[in-house]
Amino acid sequence: MKPVKHVIALDVGGTGMKAALVAEDGTLLHEARRATGRDRGPDAVVETIQDFAAELLDTGRERFGRPASAAGVAVPGIVDSEHGIAVYAANLGWRDVPMRSLLSRRLGGIPVALGHDVRTGGLAEGRIGAGRGADRFLFVPLGTGIAGAIGIAGRIEAGAHGYAGEIGHIVVRPGGPACGCGQHGCLETLASAAAVSRAWAAASGDPEADAADCAKAVESGDARAREVWLAAVGALADGLVTAITLLDPRTLIIGGGLAEAGETLFTPLRTAVEERVTFQRLPHIVPAALGDTAGCLGAGLLAWDLLATEVPA
Repeated sequence: MKPVKHVIALDVGGTGMKAALVAEDGTLLHEARRATGRDRGPDAVVETIQDFAAELLDTGRERFGRPASAAGVAVPGIVDSEHGIAVYAANLGWRDVPMRSLLSRRLGGIPVALGHDVRTGGLAEGRIGAGRGADRFLFVPLGTGIAGAIGIAGRIEAGAHGYAGEIGHIVVRPGGPACGCGQHGCLETLASAAAVSRAWAAASGDPEADAADCAKAVESGDARAREVWLAAVGALADGLVTAITLLDPRTLIIGGGLAEAGETLFTPLRTAVEERVTFQRLPHIVPAALGDTAGCLGAGLLAWDLLATEVPA
């Protein structure tokens, strides 16, 4: 068999990891998943990631005739991509983990790209997903929290300090619920999937109820659910209009768990955004296309981009 050039793509979440070996044309040659081992502490997570990556390196060598040429890794929290450091991730207990150097050393010195999970997912959505062909886009996943990825000409803008796109911490309801960032009334305290779950659990009297249950209740005509849902949609629209005013994206891509409600979310959201704009141009508001594979696919793109910019020795 002719050796197949490929890269390692690894998307690290709070409890699980998704990985793939990705060919130059984007073909997924091999896919795997594994738990992070978070229950054993932050150091154990780092070890698990290194072990998993090393196994992927061996798999590539055995199945495709050569080891991976590079690796791309997406991690949560605050990431210094330039220096390859996972600065802070509350859900993993990390502070200043030199992930790039640790992985490169474990993988025999191959180049490693480190990215923020949302920005990495946004890279994939922009290039090969819902934003394909858009020169300017904003990717906003609505999950436990809310973050964003700003896409410009096929690249993701990380900002001067790596914090660009943190739309979830725009204050949309001053004096509102306390946020973990220290402010009150942040967008993610009102319009994330977690926020809708909390609000619907309280309104329905069912502590086990979540955002998906709220969406189903809206679809069945429940007035209490509609009130909870539209309050979240209104807050989300306020935050998105602020982003539209600042960034003027051509396409606005909404992903994450809340987007799984489909038109139950998108129909009122498009209306609410349109009602709020004045001089701004409305972007296309579309659902994300890649689901939970976006982070892994984006990690593969980071790795190939890294190889493309390397200067031959």
